[in-house]
Amino acid sequence: MRHDPNCLFCKIIDGQIPSRKVYEDEHVFAFHDIHPWAPVHFLLVPKLHLHSMAAVLPEHAGLMGHMMTLAPRLAMEQGCNPYPDGGFRVMVNTGTEGGQEVHHLHMHVIGGPRPWRKG
Repeated sequence: MRHDPNCLFCKIIDGQIPSRKVYEDEHVFAFHDIHPWAPVHFLLVPKLHLHSMAAVLPEHAGLMGHMMTLAPRLAMEQGCNPYPDGGFRVMVNTGTEGGQEVHHLHMHVIGGPRPWRKG
């Protein structure tokens, strides 16, 4: 499904729900998490509605690669310190047991000086 009208993240992507945008292109939308765990915490979300990592198929390889290559650049732009002393975490929760709360695939990018509130 390209878009789910009942999905929280689809509504954010469409501008129906306000967010603090980090980045946008034709394939992805990134925005600050409303309950950040660390000094840098944003979500990188495909504009294509995929309910979770469990829905990713070989045809999504380009999209997933795009997200993975954007994450380091956006992390640095948002204030993460450089590798190796700095760094960031990339996390994708999948399903209820994996801690997924919104059923639209999304990547958490989390970083900044420790200690963090979680993880």
